Amino acid sequence: MLLRDQTAVITGGAQGLGLAMAELFAAHGARVVIGDLDDDGARKAAASVAPPNRALGVGCDVTDASAVQRLLDAAAEQFGPVDVMVNNAGITRDATMRTMSEEQFDQVVAVHLKGCWNGTRLAAGVMRPRKRGVIINISSISGKVGMVGQTNYSAVKSGIVGLTKAAAKEMAHHGVRINAIQPGLIRSAMTEALPQRVWDAKVAEIPLQRAGEPEEIASAALFLASPMSSYMTGAVLEVTGGRFM
Repeated sequence: MLLRDQTAVITGGAQGLGLAMAELFAAHGARVVIGDLDDDGARKAAASVAPPNRALGVGCDVTDASAVQRLLDAAAEQFGPVDVMVNNAGITRDATMRTMSEEQFDQVVAVHLKGCWNGTRLAAGVMRPRKRGVIINISSISGKVGMVGQTNYSAVKSGIVGLTKAAAKEMAHHGVRINAIQPGLIRSAMTEALPQRVWDAKVAEIPLQRAGEPEEIASAALFLASPMSSYMTGAVLEVTGGRFM
């Protein structure tokens, strides 16, 4: 019960990595608030994670600071001020530079980078007066090495690392820890839709010779959210099976 009676807010939590984190946090005693652009999906995910007195689903567009503030306000009203904030919401709009539109670039920047900044800034504002709290930002190995067809995605995932480190320096003396996770190839509906030859080529780059599972990212997030990582801030955990080490 590493997060007993703590309030944890997870954006993009209706499915995938966010839902896996919500499930594990709830199992460790957290009161979980799932924010997602899909209102109905957020509510259904919350209902699947824990009883209504332990989980809440809220519609939230992370590109809108007022929506993120409403998410944090709803968490505070239902369970108490946020103790753990996970900025996980994301989209992909993959295309080569030649074919990528400005709109596709801007959408990815808005959701990932501005969305992460909104969540980090506003959660830190709640945590700062209380002199405690943890913020976890979800980056990607694509932000470390760059991927073909992902000039937008690689740029923002690298930017999240810089944002995390700068914010961690600002907030450390206020007792707020801010870290990031860089997942590698993780099994999901999106990655399993890849052509077999592409999947096989990616797995061949991984020393552990397999894709990761969403639960393995959730475990890293639980570690960063818990007192087990109490002397870590500004850190970036690569959860990649050794890919691109």
